[in-house]
This record gives sequence, structure tokens and C-alpha cells, in this order.
Amino acid sequence: MDKKIQLLTIEGDASIRDAIKQMDEAGQGFIICVDSSGKAVGIVTDGDFRRAILQGVDLNKRIEEISNKNFKFLEEGFHEKELEALFIAHHIDQVPILKNGIFVDVVNRGEFFSHEHKHIAYEKELKLPAVIMAGGKGTRLDPFTRVLPKPLIPLGEKTVIEEIMERFAKFGISDFYISINYKGRMIKIFFDDLESDYAVSFIEESIPLGTAGALKFLEGRFNSPFFVSNCDILIDVDLYELYSYHNNKNYDLTLVASMKHQKIPYGVCQIENGGDLRELDEKPEYDILVNTGLYIMNPEVIRYIPENRYFDVTDLIDVLKENKKSVGVFPVSEKSWIDLGQWEEYKKALEKFIF
Repeated sequence: MDKKIQLLTIEGDASIRDAIKQMDEAGQGFIICVDSSGKAVGIVTDGDFRRAILQGVDLNKRIEEISNKNFKFLEEGFHEKELEALFIAHHIDQVPILKNGIFVDVVNRGEFFSHEHKHIAYEKELKLPAVIMAGGKGTRLDPFTRVLPKPLIPLGEKTVIEEIMERFAKFGISDFYISINYKGRMIKIFFDDLESDYAVSFIEESIPLGTAGALKFLEGRFNSPFFVSNCDILIDVDLYELYSYHNNKNYDLTLVASMKHQKIPYGVCQIENGGDLRELDEKPEYDILVNTGLYIMNPEVIRYIPENRYFDVTDLIDVLKENKKSVGVFPVSEKSWIDLGQWEEYKKALEKFIF
């Protein structure tokens, strides 16, 4: 079996947790469930994974239980017009190709419509502003950041901030606001020399204002939801789905959270009655959602940010909840997020971009 096909298939009785790990490794945003004879019986997408997490589904359950058994596919030998019609009619990102029920190939929307002779495509395009919070000192990457501001740290042939902006640009976003403080002049000079189609405005902090304080300068500037990103993260996420989720749920602020699987290498004691051992859980495993530092917010939330004061997004969330505003969580898989503010993660990312 082809290695790619092998990575994109999993037996239906595997756990949801194992299936999500494998889907993460494959990096295609879906996985095919097969029966004992190898025939495709369902498909699970990252959207199915997200819904399962939000519904609190036990990740030890069988992956087949959350799979879509009525998925769209084509038989090997299909006509190109059939494929084009399927993409356009159903707005799906991948079409599995089967041969007598066996999964043999997949066609991605982006690849199919990238050919010059294709004139019709469903584009997930947004025209929303994006704010990148780049005023921090980047102390976790010291001593590197004593020389360069964190946004200008290199990743292959580009800088971190260019990689972040390119991820937004894939969805039609070109209007950027960048908060600067530490080594802000270097960042401005860099963009003066950068040739791009982006519209870039700077928010200059006279004092450090945290991960949300600088947003106060944008009060009254936006009339639509806007994205906010830390300047030390890379996230592979469908921003159109995030935007739709935010709107459909009527959230005032939605944060993107990454699923993290944690193993405790010790026996964990559960106690009661002031010291009685209730249970000794040997090397337990936990699945937790971690804030990534990417958000979408409604412009009205800015009024809850104080002027000229250090104020983090966590402070903003607390204030919003105190004022009965709605805050949502949009889960993504573990490998969708890279925290470049940590040396180990940065080194891993560097290997990916260079090699």
C-alpha cells in the first residue's frame, strides 16, 4: 500500500485519540475509516474532530462512532467534470477516490483548481483586518532577542512575522495592524524595505501594554470582526471556518485552542478525608485544550480595554465574562500549532523550513 494512503486510513475500531494523532501526522485534514477487509466505511475530518471535542466525547471511543458514513467520493476512472461538479456543489476540500470500495487516492481542491485551465473555484476569502501583537521582548528566546525583535527572527528565507502574515493572506486578508514597542524601529525599517501587497499600519506603544492593551488604539476603527495573533505562533487553521464558527455561535470573542495530550510519568494520588488515599492512578494520560494566542473578536470588545495600561487577552476575557459577554473556543489539533516562543519548538520549526 502507498505510504500516503496508509497514513490516511485507519481501522474503525481504533480510538478517536489515536485517529486524531494519525490524521495530524498525515496533515490532510481528514482520515478514512476502513473495516477489517480494508474497505472504506466512513470519513472523519478535522471538523468532525472539533465537534467531538466541543461535545465532550470520550476520546477513547471508536473513531467509527464519529465518522461520516455518507461521505462524498468518486470511483477510480472518474471524469474530470464529475470532480469539478462535486467540489463546486458541496464546498468540500478533498474528494477520496475509491476502487471497488478501497481507498486508493485523494484529490485536493486547491491542487485541482490551481491549474491554469480551471476558471471556477470556491474561494474561502475574507476581507477582515488582522492585528499582530509584536511589542513584547521575547524573553523566552533570550539571548536571541537581545539582538533581533521576536517578529524578525528568521524561519528559512523569511521572518516569523512574514510567515504569520502569509497564513492570513491565503484567505484574502491584506489589512494588517502591528503593535510595536521593543526594538520597534527595527520592525518599521524592515517593513519599509519589504515588497508586498499588504497594507501595514503600526500601533506604537510608549510603554509595554501586554497582549491586548494596544488594541485600545483601534477603538472605532473596525466595523467587522477582526483577527488578533501573537507574533510567535504559527497555526494552520481554516480562518474561514473560524470566522463562520464565531458568527454562527454569536460569540464576542473566540480563541483558538490546541488539543494537547499529556502523559504523567508518575502515579498520581487522589486523596480524601484529609489524607486518605482514595485512588492511585498510575501514569495517567490527559487531553487538554491550550490557548494558542490566535483570536477573532468583535469590535465592541475593545471598549472593555483600559487606556494606556498593561492588559493581556486573559484580562480581557475575564472582563468580558464579568459583563456577561460570550467567549468561545475553537479547537484545532496538536500539530496545527507551533509555539515559536519556546526554543525547542523554534528549533523544530527551523528544521522544517530549512530542510
